[in-house]
Amino acid sequence: MMLEIYLVMTVAASAVSQEAEEPVSYTQCTEGYEYDPIKEVCKDIDECALVSDACKGGMKCINHYGGYLCLPQNAQIFVTNGDESSQPTDPIPQTPLNPTNPQTPQTRTQSNHKGVAAGASRCLPGFTLDEQNYCHDVDECSQGLHTCNADQICYNTRGSYTCQCHPGYQKHGEQCVDRNECMLSHYCMHRCVNTAGSYYCECKDGYQLASNNHSCVDVNECDLTQSCQHQCFNLLGSYICQCDQGYELAPDSFSCVDMDECAFSSYMCQYVCINSPGGYSCICPEGYQLQRTRMCQDINECDTGHECREDEMCWNYYGGHRCYPQNPCQEPYVLTSENRCSCQSAGACRGLPQSIIYKYMSIHSERTVPADIFQIQATNIFPSAHYTFRIKAGNDGGEFFLRRFSSVGAMLVLTKSLEGPQELIVDLEMITQHTAMSYRSSSFLRLTIIVGPYPF
Repeated sequence: MMLEIYLVMTVAASAVSQEAEEPVSYTQCTEGYEYDPIKEVCKDIDECALVSDACKGGMKCINHYGGYLCLPQNAQIFVTNGDESSQPTDPIPQTPLNPTNPQTPQTRTQSNHKGVAAGASRCLPGFTLDEQNYCHDVDECSQGLHTCNADQICYNTRGSYTCQCHPGYQKHGEQCVDRNECMLSHYCMHRCVNTAGSYYCECKDGYQLASNNHSCVDVNECDLTQSCQHQCFNLLGSYICQCDQGYELAPDSFSCVDMDECAFSSYMCQYVCINSPGGYSCICPEGYQLQRTRMCQDINECDTGHECREDEMCWNYYGGHRCYPQNPCQEPYVLTSENRCSCQSAGACRGLPQSIIYKYMSIHSERTVPADIFQIQATNIFPSAHYTFRIKAGNDGGEFFLRRFSSVGAMLVLTKSLEGPQELIVDLEMITQHTAMSYRSSSFLRLTIIVGPYPF
């Protein structure tokens, strides 16, 4: 759909005074106009030509008397001059002398124009007779007949002259003073600076003047300078510096300094944190390997390689390994199964446990307590039997407690936190009492506990 706009342009006609009046100077114009000292009128300012980006959003700029319009691109404009038309100013009449009366200037018409003298052999002030007895305007400006000051410009008018100020100045009484354009419509986007007879525009920090010397456009500091040590990001009227990962901005907001991640927290690494330029790394103690980035995982030397002999077994614990004899039995016991020693002679084993089972376990250093660490339970259960569990040896410091959880089983509880590395051997005794047969037997579980050097 076409948008139709009708603009009525009204131009004021210039009237010719019929009386010889003293000329009056008007140099102040309303907003949207500027004074034309030659024609002595206020003329329209073409904002569309002066301001390149007067209209936003793809609108087109249409200049109008005293302002401008922002219209869609498809708008159709119809311009009319209104109902009144301007009347042209009559030319200066040439007045020859009357042939019948040489002393009387003759006019072509009987209208009382300036410069026409009726019934006298002279012209009005500001005119002079030529050789053909016509009254011609006197150019006081070119003949030096004016009274304009040195800082003023003389403009000849019909029958007189006017004194005007240079552009950028205005009259104050009879003197020309600077015209402060910054107090009027200056079209500066940011700041206006008045000067003698003119003005100029300035932009805020981070901006520069556009080609029209009025608008301000952003300065991309990142393209002009290399102030930032690492990364530069342009902003409207400014910019900021950012650092690569592992660095932080120095107090000068330009330089980048290494960030000591190890100083942030003791939990950055499970063992030791090593800071490096732009990052950090975690290391693990001997017997451990790094898992992912910060955790330490025990290395099972029994799987990766060890120095145990053929008659020894390799036992891995947290942070290391140890070699134990594959046959731990001592007289009068003999090896009957893996890690199980039994007494075959009733006479030789009188007063001794019937069997000894060897078990091995590893715990972390500084383990939280209380903690259930090992379970002992009868393997052969008889209906008429009664089972008793106790710590026979290896609990001199009171580090352990045996808690019974059923009639045929008990749980070894760690009651004191242990620091490694150290090895403890605890003998757990199970006494079997046969009430019907009046039979009593004893068996040992010899538990070797290895406390690792670290709490992981």
